[in-house]
Order: sequence, then structure tokens, then C-alpha cells
Amino acid sequence: MTTCTSCGACCASFRVDFSVCELDTQQGQVPSGLTVEVTVNTARMLGTDHVPVRCAALSGKLGLKVNCAIYEWRPSPCRDFEEGSDACAQARRRHAMSIAPDRKLPLN
Repeated sequence: MTTCTSCGACCASFRVDFSVCELDTQQGQVPSGLTVEVTVNTARMLGTDHVPVRCAALSGKLGLKVNCAIYEWRPSPCRDFEEGSDACAQARRRHAMSIAPDRKLPLN
């Protein structure tokens, strides 16, 4: 099991905004039913601007076993998010999880 399928901290930590061009109603792939309009050019994943943050596409229990219901159609911020990055470490700390053991640390 990879860290990402057992963690889910990123899906429960950050706002996920992206271009409306990525929506399935605009010839993209992100299911529009799981989003809200922010502006005429920007959409947001449902649940990512609430407190506590939790993306509507996330299922399972954080830190144990999670799944993204729209993994193949997830928006660009999710596609671009890197396991082991500083943002990943920040999300894991936010949920009292240890830093991923294979975290890439910058060379000094």
C-alpha cells in the first residue's frame, strides 16, 4: 500500500481551486457535481473550503485507508501534488501523522 492510499491528509487540508475548463461540462473530466463555482473562471472541489477541510471525493479513514472517488478525473492541483513535498509534510503534521518515511529532503 502506498502512503497516498493510506494517508489522505492532503485531501483534508487544502482548498482545491482550478480552471472551469477542467469540468466535465466544459470538455474537461472533473465531475461538476462535486464542485462549486468560485468565479466564472474558477471552480473548487466541494468540502475543501469548509472547516474541517475534507474533499467530497475522498472516502475512507485518514491515516488508515483512503480512496479518491474521481482519481482518474481529479483536477490539476491534485494531479500536481507531490507525495513527500513540503506541502505533503505540512498536511500530515496538520493531522498528527508522521512525515512520510521516504520523504525527499532538500540538499543543503
